[in-house]
Amino acid sequence: MRAMSSAEAWVGSWRPHKPRGPIAALYGSPGPKYALPGLTGISKHDPTKYKAPMFSFGIRHDQANSNCSPGPRYLIPSNITRGGRDGTPAFSLHSRPKEPALFQAPGPGKYSPEKSGNLIFHAAPAYSLAGRSKEISNSQTPGPASYSLPPVLGPKTVATAAAPTYSLCGRSKNGSFHEDLKKTPGPAAYKVVDPCTYSQKPPQYSMTGRNFTPGETTKKPGPGAHYPEQVTFTRPKAPSFSFGLRHSEFISPLIVDAPE
Repeated sequence: MRAMSSAEAWVGSWRPHKPRGPIAALYGSPGPKYALPGLTGISKHDPTKYKAPMFSFGIRHDQANSNCSPGPRYLIPSNITRGGRDGTPAFSLHSRPKEPALFQAPGPGKYSPEKSGNLIFHAAPAYSLAGRSKEISNSQTPGPASYSLPPVLGPKTVATAAAPTYSLCGRSKNGSFHEDLKKTPGPAAYKVVDPCTYSQKPPQYSMTGRNFTPGETTKKPGPGAHYPEQVTFTRPKAPSFSFGLRHSEFISPLIVDAPE
């Protein structure tokens, strides 16, 4: 065989053949780049495939909320049918409403176009000689003199700080102690401060009498009020006899020997 093809170059034993599987270089599409929907779970399941039932580990509720309607909660009027209100006449006790009045539109004479210039163009100031209305004279508003501001001078200021004020008046001697020294305060006019206020307080004793507890003021029986010799509960007692009971006058007497 080498002798037959000695003039051709040796290219090896490999020759082109049909590929066994798809090769990405032979196709212009991206290939299996986009994944198909999954067949497991509930999220993004393939809608074209059958989905098997799934069970959860949740607890069973006491009452299933199968009915979500409000029930007979709303009261439907009896005159409402499936086709709307019934055609029976309804009467009320209200009065008949008045007919609405016709709207009377203003005519051409109601407008004054000649007076519209002041609203569109600039107008000069106009003054009138009309008298003062009576309403102004009735309103009695206070003038500037009706208000009084607080003083700012002297010791009786309200809004500002007052500086110390001094007077040039002398001390009057009429009626003072300069004329009569008896008017001067004596030692009894001053109150002496108790030493216990600013120093240690000593013990204090009182001279009051001894107090007794209040007792009972009722009269008690003395020794002569008792009779021990008449006590028969603790010693033997001699028999005592009585003269019988007093019978009633209406009882018949007992007759033993009746005459024959």
